[in-house]
Amino acid sequence: MSTASSKAVITVIGKDAVGIIAKVSGKCSEYGVNILDITQKVYDTTFAMIMLVDTKEMKAEFAEFTDVMKKTGESLGVVIRATHEELFNVMHHV
Repeated sequence: MSTASSKAVITVIGKDAVGIIAKVSGKCSEYGVNILDITQKVYDTTFAMIMLVDTKEMKAEFAEFTDVMKKTGESLGVVIRATHEELFNVMHHV
């Protein structure tokens, strides 16, 4: 299903653990979301990741995808947020 914006930003923050990237990228694949760019860093024991994704071919409504990502984060003990790129840019414009 197509969304108003074809790009989104996914952020992941929390305690580092094995499998976070695999689980998040697996959910993206399952929903037809293509990862365009990814950066991640571990600060001591805190994991931080930002992904730019293409949602053009997403197999669900964006709200459903954000709920799935939030629940995935909860199961991993991290916070995952998916935001349309335009909204992310407005929220973080200095």
